[in-house]
Amino acid sequence: MLEFSIFIAYLVLGVSLVLIFFRLILGPSLPDRVVALEMLATLTVGFIAVYTLSSGVTAFLDVAMVLALTAFLAAVGFARLIAKGGSRDDD
Repeated sequence: MLEFSIFIAYLVLGVSLVLIFFRLILGPSLPDRVVALEMLATLTVGFIAVYTLSSGVTAFLDVAMVLALTAFLAAVGFARLIAKGGSRDDD
């Protein structure tokens, strides 16, 4: 049952990854693309977590935590840029 659940998790994460890449490429504005990059980092953390479950190597969880914290800092930095009057369009 665990193998089936892991397969379904990989399937859902893979479909989400494809949809996020479409939003990243076709995003009409810069904030849309930044949100897509944040989701990409979140999906990568999900992939690492599912891989940790399937392989049993817990060292990958440290990598997932570092990636999540880095993505959070990037989101905070972008929010500060927008709050200080940075460009919001692709113009």
